[in-house]
Amino acid sequence: MSVLQTFSLEGKRALVTGASRGLGRGMAEALADAGADVVCASSQKDGASETAKTICEKGRQAWTVDADLADRDAVQRMADDAERAAGSIDVLVNAGGTIARYTATDFPEDEWDRVLRTNLDAVWLLSQRFGRAMVERGSGKIINVASLLSFSGGVTVPAYTASKHAVAGLTKALANEWAKSNVQVNAIAPGYFATDNTRRLRDDAQRFKEISARIPAERWGTPSDLAGAVVFLASAASNYVNGHVLVVDGGWMAR
Repeated sequence: MSVLQTFSLEGKRALVTGASRGLGRGMAEALADAGADVVCASSQKDGASETAKTICEKGRQAWTVDADLADRDAVQRMADDAERAAGSIDVLVNAGGTIARYTATDFPEDEWDRVLRTNLDAVWLLSQRFGRAMVERGSGKIINVASLLSFSGGVTVPAYTASKHAVAGLTKALANEWAKSNVQVNAIAPGYFATDNTRRLRDDAQRFKEISARIPAERWGTPSDLAGAVVFLASAASNYVNGHVLVVDGGWMAR
């Protein structure tokens, strides 16, 4: 097999949460470009229909499922729906997430619970559910979406920061157990990307200027900037990469 062939996802089936827009949609479409069929999950019924349509136009199969990721029972039902639609899942991409911005002294308890359940509990539940089958088969890929706030504290986002630190740790913990079963668990930590989650930052002229000044690439990322990273981690090209958090940030962490 040539090096380029190791990046092919022909014959693979992936489940991508958060696939309705932004980074999740970009990653779902990238996997399809590499040959995968994709189950596109979103928080709303038919929320990822446009993503699925685009994937079908690429000549791949696509299905839509939905669940509120903060609802554990709904997450399990979504996993059932994904397996009924597509069969076994070879690649799981936990891209769905949320954020809440309040000062730490005023952070609402219900918002803390919502963010942690969405960003951490759902990642754990889906990873355990599909990871169990991957271990039994002796192959599989799990890609979690971490953050630059897996490494630093941020401002006014304590729940998000806690969840993303935990995602990085969970990624390593699962990799330690499952690498021997040929299941690779890794994460992507996006830098500052122009998405719904960062709209408030981009609307704050001073904060936008400060952040932009630190990015060596001199621009914010777009969903297409994650395509290569997610295909690499989903493919045989990364079969000896385990427990790694791959930063895709335009050089932010290097400055």
